[in-house]
Parts: sequence; structure tokens; C-alpha cells
Amino acid sequence: MIRYLVGQAHRPRGIVGWANGWMFALRPSNRKRNIWAVSLLDVRPTDRVLEIGFGPGIAIAEFAGRATQGQVFGVDHSQAMVRQATRRNAAAVRARRVHLTQASVERLPSFGDPLDAILAVNSVGFWPDPVERLRELRRLLRPAGRIALVSQPRCPGATRDTTVRAAQELQDLLTQAGFVQLRVETLELDPPVACVLANSP
Repeated sequence: MIRYLVGQAHRPRGIVGWANGWMFALRPSNRKRNIWAVSLLDVRPTDRVLEIGFGPGIAIAEFAGRATQGQVFGVDHSQAMVRQATRRNAAAVRARRVHLTQASVERLPSFGDPLDAILAVNSVGFWPDPVERLRELRRLLRPAGRIALVSQPRCPGATRDTTVRAAQELQDLLTQAGFVQLRVETLELDPPVACVLANSP
């Protein structure tokens, strides 16, 4: 049962996955974390942005409210989350400003022109070969494009120190992948949330 529930957090599916998505969407800390992360990317009205692992679509909605003349892309490997995020962002999807796809980070669809910003919240730890994935994402960004990797540790007993270690791991991955101008921002939740921001050269 524990393995099943962990799997649901990683790849939500069926009625349990749908319920998990709603639980995550309604949890105030998750909403605050995602909206905060989007705000750090300074999205402009004409930006083209991507979220990897968008879950119930909270950050996607925030992106759509900022990139009002741009394009918002999202990939998530859970069909349950694609359905839920599509419902949450129905008007923007109908207007063809938001494009949500069931896909994994190692098999991304084409996004056409270069992207201005990329966001991943609590998902890098699930990626196979994360440095190579980040190199691929860097190639999708325009020069000086922005990326934000967010970590709020969910392991039992997580503390501020856990968050600090997670932030350092994300910084190391981004550096190895060729990103520059790294900085870390922290949101005071329990446990704290770290957002590591970086630019494409």
C-alpha cells in the first residue's frame, strides 16, 4: 500500500490520482509555493513558458494570467493531472494560449520557437539523468532565458537543513548543465521551500 501511494504521488492515475491532485491543489502551502515560484520568474506578457510536472495546474494558471499574449506549455506524465489541469485552465486552453501534454521529461514534445522561462516544482528528483535533462532544457531556452527549480522536501522529519541540502544539489545540477547566474530564494513554509534560479548563457 505504501508503495502504491508513493507511486500515486510520482505518477497519479485513476480516481486516487484525481483525488490526490485535488488534495494538492487545495493545500494552501502548495498553492502559495507554486504562485511564489511563478512570481520569481518575472514572466512578461509575450513570454513563452514551460512547466514540467504541472500537477493540478496551479502554476499553469498563474503563468496564463501573466503571459497574456504569449504561450504557456506544460508536460506531465500523468493523464489524470492533464485532465485536471485542463479543466482548471479551460478558457486559456480553448483560446490556444495554454497547451498541456502528457509526456515525460526525457521525451519532450516540440515547442516551436525558443522558450523564455521554465519551471519545475518538486520533480527533478524523479528525472532520469537530471544533468542531461537540464542540458536539453537549456537548449530549449533563448539566450538569457530563465529556469526555476523548486524543492520543498516532503520526506519525514524534513527541516530547514534538508531544504538547504536540496538547494545545493539543485545548484550543482544546474552548474553541471551549463547554466549561469545562479541564485537561491527561500519561502518560509514548514519545511521551507527553496527555489534555485538560473539563466541560459
